[in-house]
Amino acid sequence: MELVSFPGNPAPPGGVASTVVTADGIRLRAAVWRPPGARRGTVCLLQGRAEAIEKYYEVIGELLGRGFAVATLDWRGQGGSERRLPDPAKGHVDDFAEYDRDLEAFMRQAALPDCPPPFYALAHSTGGLVALRAATRTRLVFDRLVTTGPLLGLGAVYPSTALVRRLATLGVLFGLGDRGLGALRPGRRAAPGFEGNPLTGDRARYDRTLALMQAAPQLFVGAPTVGWLQAATAAMRAAERPDFAAALKVPVLVVAAGEDRIVSNRAIERFGRTLRIGRAVILPGAQHEILMERDRIRALFWAAFDAFVPGEAGAGQPARASSAAS
Repeated sequence: MELVSFPGNPAPPGGVASTVVTADGIRLRAAVWRPPGARRGTVCLLQGRAEAIEKYYEVIGELLGRGFAVATLDWRGQGGSERRLPDPAKGHVDDFAEYDRDLEAFMRQAALPDCPPPFYALAHSTGGLVALRAATRTRLVFDRLVTTGPLLGLGAVYPSTALVRRLATLGVLFGLGDRGLGALRPGRRAAPGFEGNPLTGDRARYDRTLALMQAAPQLFVGAPTVGWLQAATAAMRAAERPDFAAALKVPVLVVAAGEDRIVSNRAIERFGRTLRIGRAVILPGAQHEILMERDRIRALFWAAFDAFVPGEAGAGQPARASSAAS
């Protein structure tokens, strides 16, 4: 599927979309941008659940402006990638190992052949957990990994992670894994309003996402299935083990949102304390989608990113944000 662009959300010039096929035969949409002039390497941009490449055009432009090539993909079951269930509005996987296969196929077929090294990852939420899983293995190693609001525990909009895990596991055992949890079918119901939303405090960027959903509803899915929640909570539980953080083979910067209600900052803080080659910081006042937040919050994020990812002259320091762990 080609990239969708419209005046309120223009695609950065030069993007090339392609199809990646995973080891289990799932067709994924990927895209690559290459900056003009000097190149400092490649940032692999890994989105969260229920998102699409188009949502990150602004971020892609900012990375290109820093001299990075950008490679990105839509995870299976969302965006322009193949759906796992007949109902395209349901976001579903049976196991996070499926996302591991997505990332491996993307790296081998899109990023590594077409983009300059070194390779860095910028991963959000679900993408953050997938990237952290990859960074514990030797076959997919980024030089550095930055993750915003990684899915290490469920936030206040959910019951406790342990309770969700038990209920989802029972649901799968009773054959309800494909059941959607009140999935919002994009374009079929009114989208929620800005006030009180748990994603961002920036109205313009929130409205831009709504406009994208209206312009290209086929890219978006609703709430996860019971099976997706069971797979996610199992992956979170695996990441809680002390040997998980100890196995990370690259430096990691975790950036958490101080007002996050989607993922658990307590889980992120616990994880940050176990990091041997990395750190976690919290951005006060930010909601879950840090990269879609207000300009002052995004400026703090980019200062931390520029200081962590090598090569940016005169970058700010992450000390401007409050430290959750060192």
